[in-house]
Amino acid sequence: MDLKTATSLRRLRLVSAPEAISFLLLLVCSVLKRTTDFNAVPVMGMIHGVLFVLYVIFWADAWNRANWPLKTAALYFVLSVLPTGGFFADRRLRREAEDAVIASRARKEGVVGA
Repeated sequence: MDLKTATSLRRLRLVSAPEAISFLLLLVCSVLKRTTDFNAVPVMGMIHGVLFVLYVIFWADAWNRANWPLKTAALYFVLSVLPTGGFFADRRLRREAEDAVIASRARKEGVVGA
């Protein structure tokens, strides 16, 4: 993988955790709306919607650049629609991006087998 691929994975990783947090906050706001007079669902819904759209855009870019198999791409998409899936995606993407940077540096330095 090249540095552009690593950058695309990093972008996806950076939006995955906030998207997961916003999803959990939206769920909490939904419960509070039903049980109290507190109604932050419209605001939290918009924030989560923007973060989800960013996640999908960055996911499509990462899928294109990293040449993931369909199974891997589907896994990252499914993780985006699970309430805590973004945290798992973040962890996997961090490892994948680090591996991409290491491989790119090894190729740049001419290390055999990279």
